[in-house]
Amino acid sequence: MTVYQEIFEVIKERKKQFENGTAAENSYTCYLFDKGVDKICKKVGEEATETVIAAKNGDNDELKNEINDLLYHVMVLCANQGLDWSEVEKVLDERNEKIGNLKKFHEVDKNT
Repeated sequence: MTVYQEIFEVIKERKKQFENGTAAENSYTCYLFDKGVDKICKKVGEEATETVIAAKNGDNDELKNEINDLLYHVMVLCANQGLDWSEVEKVLDERNEKIGNLKKFHEVDKNT
């Protein structure tokens, strides 16, 4: 099990707690589930922007933290939408198998 899958399992457990009314008061993840998809999407957008800013600033310490914040919020979004992290990893695995197989692009004759 990857660290991402482990984190996703914790997020799914928090979702169950939220749905059962047994969530801890100080759970940020449960807070996000309570606020719903609009809040979660807003956080994904904010974290994506902060990731871009950290990269543009050339600050790799900040960048690695922002990437993790982004991934966490994406995982919360997946759980909220009923999309299992293994499905996301499966797509990545499928894409990984295609690495090195460049698509053939149609060359356009700019003189016509």
